[in-house]
Amino acid sequence: MDFRLSEDQETIRETILGICSRFDDAYWLKKDKEGGFPSDFYDAFAKDGWLGICIPEEYGGSGLGITEACIMMQAVVESGAGISGASAIHINIFGLNPVVVYANDEQRKRMLPPIAKGEVKACFGVTEPNTGLNTTQLKTRAVRKGDKYIVDGQKVWISTAQVADKILLLARTTPLEEVKNPVDGLSLFYTDLDRGGRTAVREIEKMGRKSVDSNELFFDGLEVPVEDRIGEEGKGFRYILHGLNPERALLGAEAVGLGIAALNRATAYAKERVVFNRPIGMNQGVQHPLAKNWMELEAARLMVMQAAWQYDNDIPCGAAANAAKYLGAEACREACQTAMMTHGGFGYAKEYHVERLVRESFVPWIAPVSPNMILCYIAEKVLGLPKSY
Repeated sequence: MDFRLSEDQETIRETILGICSRFDDAYWLKKDKEGGFPSDFYDAFAKDGWLGICIPEEYGGSGLGITEACIMMQAVVESGAGISGASAIHINIFGLNPVVVYANDEQRKRMLPPIAKGEVKACFGVTEPNTGLNTTQLKTRAVRKGDKYIVDGQKVWISTAQVADKILLLARTTPLEEVKNPVDGLSLFYTDLDRGGRTAVREIEKMGRKSVDSNELFFDGLEVPVEDRIGEEGKGFRYILHGLNPERALLGAEAVGLGIAALNRATAYAKERVVFNRPIGMNQGVQHPLAKNWMELEAARLMVMQAAWQYDNDIPCGAAANAAKYLGAEACREACQTAMMTHGGFGYAKEYHVERLVRESFVPWIAPVSPNMILCYIAEKVLGLPKSY
């Protein structure tokens, strides 16, 4: 069993860190203050062909696996770009997985190359205000009228909807009371985001990640062509499930990257900061928490790699993917808070960047699934305990 990255994987990591080095701390500090999508950062990844890392080669991508995508996304976040940098390109990495797997060839040829080239930005429209993770209870309706569907409803926490051209949208096409199984009757669409027309987009002011917008969407008679439906009508929930495990692995990788970024800053500061005529890094009260952070982050990284390897080799990976997301988020949060405490009062100052990492550490902890729900999943699916909800 070889735990080393391959030569190609090492090259991916070094290349990504090289791209990110063009966007320094000052760049991300400005984005954190002023907001605005990091288009030049996005374009740099598009120019070098990284946005389609998991898209098959015949549709303009690199045809690599989730393992390579996790290596890439950890490097992005670790570079100092943080969750802001990752979120700018995140959906390109995993979001159109249902299209890759379930769309017909005409749709793949039409939908995937623009995403791989960075010519089109997309957002992911699943979550609703009153359903949360109870996805089978979605209220957004898509009613077929001839060769199109008419969509009415609401979505929330939709990233990049201020700049996206397309939306991967899950909506109910058969009323819940008319299906035997609540997972049936939901359909998946990849279609134009009619921003300002039949779709109202309202940005949500939030704690961190200001440069990548989060939004509420309101659909009022949005017309979606039938040819934009992915797969069979009523099977969309099952299609979405196929993309959940790779997303959890990627979130775990991003969380590990953020934790490493914080740990690196804290370690450097502990070597340089002199108090009582000695660097604070000589004090075990400073050393031990940082050492603990390293061990927790490394353990989480190994779980991420296991989950990604299982997915790429068609091995059931639900437990590993959920564990990777959970352990990554927990290790990340601890590392970011330790970094702030290592800096003392300066950790609260924006110029040291640690407080930005602390704020962003809540993103992989909360989304796209809460730690409590992951614990419920492991208890039920791995330990065989009765379902608790």
